[in-house]
Amino acid sequence: MTKINPAAALDPCGGPWFGSRAMAKRTKSKGDAEPETLRPLRRLLRWLTRSVLLCLMLILAAVAFYAVFNPPTTPYMLAEARRLDGVERSWVDMDQIAPVMARSAVAAEDANFCLHWGFDMRALRAAIAGGAKRGASTISQQVVKNAYLWQGRSWLRKALEAGITPVMEAIWSKRRILEVYLNVAEFDEGVFGVEAAAQHYFGVAARELSDVQAARLAAVLPNPKARSAANPTAALRTRAESIRDGAATILADGRAACFES
Repeated sequence: MTKINPAAALDPCGGPWFGSRAMAKRTKSKGDAEPETLRPLRRLLRWLTRSVLLCLMLILAAVAFYAVFNPPTTPYMLAEARRLDGVERSWVDMDQIAPVMARSAVAAEDANFCLHWGFDMRALRAAIAGGAKRGASTISQQVVKNAYLWQGRSWLRKALEAGITPVMEAIWSKRRILEVYLNVAEFDEGVFGVEAAAQHYFGVAARELSDVQAARLAAVLPNPKARSAANPTAALRTRAESIRDGAATILADGRAACFES
């Protein structure tokens, strides 16, 4: 019978205890080698996650801020002010804008404004079917583009617009969206907002606009540099008459309720 010396079992210089401990160390070292190679990837994933969360927080903060405070300017307005050495603009609250002006803008640019959540899928399908010859941007999308982003047709801008629009729709009321739109839209070169436009074209305040004047202002959108509400072409007069009828229609069928209540 072989006898095991207890001292040898505990001997750190070569006994069975040392052998088992050394094997455990080797096993542990091999196990640690794999996470070491993954560490840079994990750091990258953490950085990306934090960056995305920070961007989301900034977007939420920006959207929430303009839900309460009026935009002092926009990126496009700043660019035009530099180019033209100044712009015309005067902010007015929604109750200082003639109701027919709000209805005319909706009739001209987004007749289903009260019915969608930021994207008019019916208009989008019609635009695709028509070979994208007609626009499908809603008033909500235009507010996002004007208030937060830049002009142009880049995929990055469209992606940001698509991401921010439903957030804005969830936080802002429809009345607030339309109020901001009417105050940041361009109605002539260097003329921004319905108050400045009413004074510029007709010499009246926005609250005093008639249905004909409101329809003509809405008719210059979305190409104000090539159209004039004061000196309308025959085509613009026809468009304005159509907008005037459309404004009456959305009042009658309830599609103006979300911003007139």
